Amino acid sequence: MGTKAIFLDRDGVINDGTLYYTYKISDFTFNEGVFEGLQMLRDAGFIFVVITNQAGVAKGLYTEHDVEVLHKYMCDELQKQGITIAGVYYCPHYPDISGPCECRKPGTLLIEQAIEKFNIDRKKSFLIGDGSRDIEAAERAGIKGIKIEKNESIVPYCKQIVQSIGEK
Repeated sequence: MGTKAIFLDRDGVINDGTLYYTYKISDFTFNEGVFEGLQMLRDAGFIFVVITNQAGVAKGLYTEHDVEVLHKYMCDELQKQGITIAGVYYCPHYPDISGPCECRKPGTLLIEQAIEKFNIDRKKSFLIGDGSRDIEAAERAGIKGIKIEKNESIVPYCKQIVQSIGEK
C-alpha cells in the first residue's frame, strides 16, 4: 500500500507561467485556485511533488541557486496555507546545450526518484501539467496525467480527483 501523490508542474500550474523563465521571487505569482485545490487534495490524503524543467540554468539565464531560492519561497508560502510540498525536483538541462538526459520531461527520472523516495503508488497518483511533455512523462511513468491550460485554476480538476478516489 503506497502513498498517493499529486505531481505538479510548476510554471503555468502553480504559478503564472506567462514569463517563459521565472526565477525571481518578484516574478512568482501563485495562480488562482492553487491554494484551494491543493488543500482539497491534502484533505483527501495526497502528498505533493513538484517536477519542473528549468532549462534557463543550462542556458545561463539563472543559476541553480536562483532556482533553489525560488523553490524555498514557493514551499514556504504554500506551507503558510497548510500545504506541505514533500519534494521539489527540477531538471537544469537543455538538450541542445547539455545533451539529452532522462530528468527533463518527458523523461521520467525525477518522477521515478520521487516514487521510490516516498513509496508512491502509481495507480493512485496523478500529474497536473500544462504541457504535452508533462502528460507524456506521466504516462511513461505509469501515472494519470491531467492537462490544464496554462494558468488555469486547478480547482475543478482537484474536485474530479477527489471524486474519482471516493468512487473506488
